[in-house]
Amino acid sequence: MNAQSRLALSFAGLLLAVQPGHAQSGSTPPLLSGTRLDISAEGVVNRAPDLAMINAGVVTQALTAAAAMQANASRMAATVAALKRAGVADRDIQTAAISLSPQYRYAENKAPEITGYQASNQVNVRFRDIKRAGTILDALVAQGANQINGPSFAVEKADAALDEARVAAIKAARARADLYAQAAGLRVKRILSISESQGYAPPPYPMPVMMARAEKAADTAIEPGEQRLSVNVAVSFELE
Repeated sequence: MNAQSRLALSFAGLLLAVQPGHAQSGSTPPLLSGTRLDISAEGVVNRAPDLAMINAGVVTQALTAAAAMQANASRMAATVAALKRAGVADRDIQTAAISLSPQYRYAENKAPEITGYQASNQVNVRFRDIKRAGTILDALVAQGANQINGPSFAVEKADAALDEARVAAIKAARARADLYAQAAGLRVKRILSISESQGYAPPPYPMPVMMARAEKAADTAIEPGEQRLSVNVAVSFELE
């Protein structure tokens, strides 16, 4: 087959591909014979969180880098052991950051002088028994943790709750569409499209920014409250 024949065949195939009778099913949007109405709606459900997350750490200082790291490792081992004795699973303890930095003395007209070293080790911890979280935090401090931040809360298995929010969002969108249609002297014929965006995301682990007091005055209270889970939908209706 020569080049001219191949070109003619390709052109014929292109014409065949664009014929209406050969269009793929579902490749074209539904034909609109009435009025299009676009609605945004939110569905919300509230759940008691079943997961608490905190960041706990140990900061130590010593004259040498090795001594600072050794002291830090010893106190961190005691901290992690306290977590495990309290029933926190290995999978719920994750190292977040380890650092070692020199400490300087600054004087006018003099180069900075290293006076020692500071070592830091932080872990992210998840508590599945939220009621015991406060007691565990106090135990951590007693075992050497001197840096604690949090907690943040989450619903671990949120799928069922989010499905409820989806149903609520669609109902809200349909009710609003009926309202607009009635006000305009029309009625809702059908739904043209639905898209979703979730308003809920599990909170990130908190960063360590707060120093905890070593002395214990009372049991630390943890109040989880409620978690808000939401789904946003955009629904297009046809009115007639």
